[in-house]
Amino acid sequence: MEYINLPDYKSLTTLKAVVELGSVNRAAKSLYVGQPAVTKRLRSLDSCYGMPLMQHLGRKLVLTAAGEKVYAYAKLMLDHQAGLVDDLASLRTGLDRLRLEVTFAIGEHMLPDILMSFADARPDLRIDSRLGYSRRIHTRLASGLSDIALLEQAPRHPNIQVEPWMQDELLLVCGTGHPLWGKPAIDISELDQLHYVLRETQSSIRNTLDETLQDIGIKHLKIDMEVGSTDAIIELLQRGKQVSFLPQFAVNTYLQRNSLHHIKVNRLVINRTLWIAYNHIKMNTDAADAIIQVLKQTA
Repeated sequence: MEYINLPDYKSLTTLKAVVELGSVNRAAKSLYVGQPAVTKRLRSLDSCYGMPLMQHLGRKLVLTAAGEKVYAYAKLMLDHQAGLVDDLASLRTGLDRLRLEVTFAIGEHMLPDILMSFADARPDLRIDSRLGYSRRIHTRLASGLSDIALLEQAPRHPNIQVEPWMQDELLLVCGTGHPLWGKPAIDISELDQLHYVLRETQSSIRNTLDETLQDIGIKHLKIDMEVGSTDAIIELLQRGKQVSFLPQFAVNTYLQRNSLHHIKVNRLVINRTLWIAYNHIKMNTDAADAIIQVLKQTA
């Protein structure tokens, strides 16, 4: 395909707006153009790629199979463009920009300390931080939309370099009102009798827990609630009658304050490694080593 036939940014931005806002009218308002301009841009994309990208399903405008692919490309390209603008803004200020991504659990409990460490050790860096799910972060690392990440699961990609950051353990904990408060240990066979509030299924914590329990023959737990925040689970434990498996780094302070209790499970220890990952294509080794050193000191 000749460059002259490639789609322009305005057309791709328009497609993205129509898909995400749900109508041509809303997209036109958000882009400050008329509806005919939106329709013209969508038709230009159809001509560029040689097939329709959207179709009417009743009164609703939806993506075709080809449109799904172009929409995914548009999101990625526009994200790269926004990142480039930010990089150039950092050059104007004289600061290097580091795009750091962390999982929700790490972000909730460790991100402030990490950012303060960077502020002290690397004042030449402007840190842009983002929280997300591991799979989403893996994708952003591989596509170059982030530079370095702290993860609970190591990604597998030829462009992503990983190394251990710190060790962690998933602990079974309960609040002061639970019948197991103060009990030092239980047997594995008692786990399926308890009621749980756990992280959601797509989280790294839950993946590790489910895999470990399946390995020892426990297929089902009595899950009363699934919650997308470790902090929210801790709050629920202190009020309710459930237990939970949570990262040691997240509950240490509560254990020391005696507001949570660690229930040891005989013959069960769920150890895991937290990882530093970076895109070695986008980041040179010297820069990565310097940043990793700061992260390890924080850990």
